[in-house]
Amino acid sequence: MPEKIYMKEIPSDPNLLPELDEFLIDIARNAGMNKDRFNNLSLSFSEALSNSIVHGNKKDINKKVKITIKVDDEKMTILLKDEGKGFNVDSVPDPTKPENILKDSGRGIHIMKSFLDGLSYNFDSEGTEIKLVIKLR
Repeated sequence: MPEKIYMKEIPSDPNLLPELDEFLIDIARNAGMNKDRFNNLSLSFSEALSNSIVHGNKKDINKKVKITIKVDDEKMTILLKDEGKGFNVDSVPDPTKPENILKDSGRGIHIMKSFLDGLSYNFDSEGTEIKLVIKLR
């Protein structure tokens, strides 16, 4: 199958998360993703999108998040681009260390890393892009 690309641009409104999750799962289903991967995909996407809206764009509905979903025979790649200033990935505390167990931050990135086949960030003057990669099978 040739690569398929789906794109959306949304305002930074957390209320859109359920609708966008449904959009993503429909794409995954049509791509033939194993159903046992849906939860990993959904949780990771929701976490990343929520981070873009809340932390990146500070819930400013005038700021947008661009969503690009690419699907080929083997994997789904999701790119989320917000208008935020970015952050230092290395400064996020490891939630598995005893001193961080009760901290609120860092869990989302840790969860995404454990559920996905690839997670990376790109920071530039226009915002932060997060790239999520998950295999279909």
